[in-house]
Amino acid sequence: MTEPSGRRERKKAATRQKIADTALRLFLERGYDAVGIRDVAAKADVAVTTVFAHFASKEALVFERDQDFEQRLTRAVTDRPSHEPLIAALRREVQTLVQHCTAEGSAPLRHMIEESPALREYEESMSLRHAQALSAALAADSSLARSPTACRATARFAIDAYALACRADDPGATVDEVFRMIEAAWEATAP
Repeated sequence: MTEPSGRRERKKAATRQKIADTALRLFLERGYDAVGIRDVAAKADVAVTTVFAHFASKEALVFERDQDFEQRLTRAVTDRPSHEPLIAALRREVQTLVQHCTAEGSAPLRHMIEESPALREYEESMSLRHAQALSAALAADSSLARSPTACRATARFAIDAYALACRADDPGATVDEVFRMIEAAWEATAP
C-alpha cells in the first residue's frame, strides 16, 4: 500500500530535522572538527547515506535552514503586496531573520561558526548564493525598474545587513542603519 505523500513528506522532514538537531548538539558538545558524518549518523540512528540524502556536506548540517532563509528573502520581494515599498519589505524580513540568529542560546553556534575556517567559508559562499537569488528576484520584478547593477548591489547589501546585525551589539539598530543607506541608494537609482 502506498503511503500518502503528505505523510511521507512529514516523515522525511522529521528525519532531516532529527539529523540536523543531532549534528548541532554533537558539534557544540565536542567541537565541529571533532565530529564526523559517521558520528552524526550513528547518534541520529540513520545510515550515512541518509545523512547525505538530506545534507550535501558536513557544513550544510550547521546551516540547515539555508534554503528557508533564501526563500524568505526572495518571497519578501515576490510576495509583497503591490502597495508595499520594496525596501520596507526587505527590512522587515531581515529584521525577522536577525531575531532568529540573535535569539537566546544562539551565541555558542555563532562562536562555533566564527572559530571554524570551513564554516566561515561555507557561510560566505552561502551568502553569495543568497545575494544572487535575491538579485534575480529584484531584476525579475518589472515594477521595480532598476538596472542589474542596482539589483545586485541592493541584494548584496541586504545580505550584508543580516550578517552585520547577527554580530552586532544592537542588531535592530544595525539593520535600521544599513537599511537607511540601502533605501537612499535604491532611491538614487530610480529612473
